[in-house]
Amino acid sequence: MENRIQRTELIQFGWSAAWDQKWEVTMSTYTHAEKETRPHFEPARITADYGQKYGILTADGNKFGSLSGKARDLFCEGSKPGVGDWVIVKSYGEYDDALIHGVLERNSVISRQAAGFETKEQIIAANVDTLFIVCALNGDYNSRRLERYLIMAWNSGVNPVIVLSKSDLCEDLAPYLAETEAISPGVPVIPVSAHYGLGKEAFEVYTGYGKTVALVGSSGSGKSTIINWLTGETHQLTQEVREEDSRGRHTTTHRELFRLPGGGILIDTPGMRALSIWEDGEGVSRTFEDIEQLAQQCRFADCQHVKEIGCAVRNAVQMGELEAKRLGNYHKMLREIKFQVNKEAAAAKKSTRNAKHSTNRDKKAGWRKEIED
Repeated sequence: MENRIQRTELIQFGWSAAWDQKWEVTMSTYTHAEKETRPHFEPARITADYGQKYGILTADGNKFGSLSGKARDLFCEGSKPGVGDWVIVKSYGEYDDALIHGVLERNSVISRQAAGFETKEQIIAANVDTLFIVCALNGDYNSRRLERYLIMAWNSGVNPVIVLSKSDLCEDLAPYLAETEAISPGVPVIPVSAHYGLGKEAFEVYTGYGKTVALVGSSGSGKSTIINWLTGETHQLTQEVREEDSRGRHTTTHRELFRLPGGGILIDTPGMRALSIWEDGEGVSRTFEDIEQLAQQCRFADCQHVKEIGCAVRNAVQMGELEAKRLGNYHKMLREIKFQVNKEAAAAKKSTRNAKHSTNRDKKAGWRKEIED
């Protein structure tokens, strides 16, 4: 009972009986020596990621946290804690940073392939229930980009909701709604206008007490405006988009967690210029379910939907039942994922080879030392 009373502050940020159970399971795996210091360990939720440091919320309030030396060795770059994670921390004083020693098992994790040439996962947010994919109804609207975000959401184990922002800038909403719903069957689509306060009530289904949602979208899509709109406060600065191409500038520079008036939790993320898929679970199958259902009618089980005779998918394109660009993006996603898998395999092989060479060098160095002695 004492632990539950002490965690009242955490409950307001999503702590529940389920997390209590995960805490006990995690603590039960600690060694005898570690259990001796267990009273000093406490749960915390990461509220912001500043690079080398994190903003965290403990039972005693907000603090800064950093990875312990052991944790830095245990976490590879992609598995480091992210905003929304529940972590195991040890505090040393009111004004000192808390040290993060571990991460509780996640319910979900939204990630992408990090920018650059290195094969590396980048965690966007963790323990999210619903992902709001924000796309502005201006010159930056792109259904192919929406398909990428849907793949990321399904891969993450998160329920996606598409938010068509800045609907006041759109003279005719119907074509956009029809196109969006066509590429996302079964996914809720919410047109909103923060400028006129339209559509705000549609968010309430997903932002209730104890629920965590995250916002993703390109720069200038209106995420920061929606944050301020939903929280009722000016948490994020906003900037106008460029008129010539409807592109925005980054106003959010880091990932951050906010508490909503209704008790929900919202995670904001910086705008993404590009989104590379990290891995594919069921993302492609769920995003392109219409294509994969058509594929079952193809003459050949291994049909690639390119030039094969009796291809039901290509026939649907010719009959105008399937958009050629959608099929093209389907092929592009499969190629990208295959390339990513090959990169990961090559990186793993290289890592194994380097470890083997390092072991051999250590052995040879040991032999030389024995001979010299």
